[in-house]
Amino acid sequence: MKRRRRIIVPVFFFCLLCPAVLQAQTDEEKKILREREELAKNKTGGTVVVSEKSALELFDNTPSFGIFRDNYFVSGIPTNHKIDKHTADAKFQISIRQRLTKSILPFKTFLYLTYTQKSFWDIYAKSSPFLDNNFNPGISLSKALIYRDQLMGMAVLSFEHESNGRDSLASRSWNYISLSGSWFIDYRFSVQMKVWGGWVDKEGNPDLLKYKGYGFVAFNYQSANERLWCSAIINPRRQFINMNTTLEINFKPSLKANEYLFIQYYNGYAENLLEYDRYVSMVRFGICIKPALRNYY
Repeated sequence: MKRRRRIIVPVFFFCLLCPAVLQAQTDEEKKILREREELAKNKTGGTVVVSEKSALELFDNTPSFGIFRDNYFVSGIPTNHKIDKHTADAKFQISIRQRLTKSILPFKTFLYLTYTQKSFWDIYAKSSPFLDNNFNPGISLSKALIYRDQLMGMAVLSFEHESNGRDSLASRSWNYISLSGSWFIDYRFSVQMKVWGGWVDKEGNPDLLKYKGYGFVAFNYQSANERLWCSAIINPRRQFINMNTTLEINFKPSLKANEYLFIQYYNGYAENLLEYDRYVSMVRFGICIKPALRNYY
């Protein structure tokens, strides 16, 4: 019974708190979803035409406070070790953003504050300690990518900090500048690329980038009604054949629901900062709340 409570309580609070950061879909977002569903019915593979003016109105009218990346709570087991209370765990992510400006900056860009927290929880061990908490605040400048008066993607320039908030030998931190771009191939498929470079803590994690690499590419599929999302995130390390890989599947049981059933598989290094140089292979299952119309990593 105690073990069951350890799982139910955090999931309950996750479901209670996360809807507070959900943004209601705007009329423009609902219109885009209807157009995408119509394309799917007609079995056409083109993009949904969104003009530059409509795209900027969409971004300007979106609530200034809302979800940034996926918000999720998952629990799972290793695939490369014996399964017991010490190797199974829980993991959750909370990610929010605050838009500081509308499209009034040069080149019609938007300024955001972002915050993501990823926590690793030894929920099945005695006293259920947290293994590591990774804090990732940042400030971002975003621009819609327009081609022939159509929205084709987004470009984001960010300055970010990431650390685990600990001291002494357990301290891990780095500061970095990142550039990412998302490209909508059609109404179902998109690609995101992100590269970064920065300054690592020379005492706590001098070789962090050896395990974390210098960027990633993400391939995304979403159904026209956003009921199914599938993603593969490939994060090369020093050599392209040595990769950290994340596979994700989201399925919404009901079109009226906000939550998705979520499966995540991680294989590689640097899943958390504390044990960035330890190989991890974990499959986890839980629930996820996603931002509307996009995946962002």
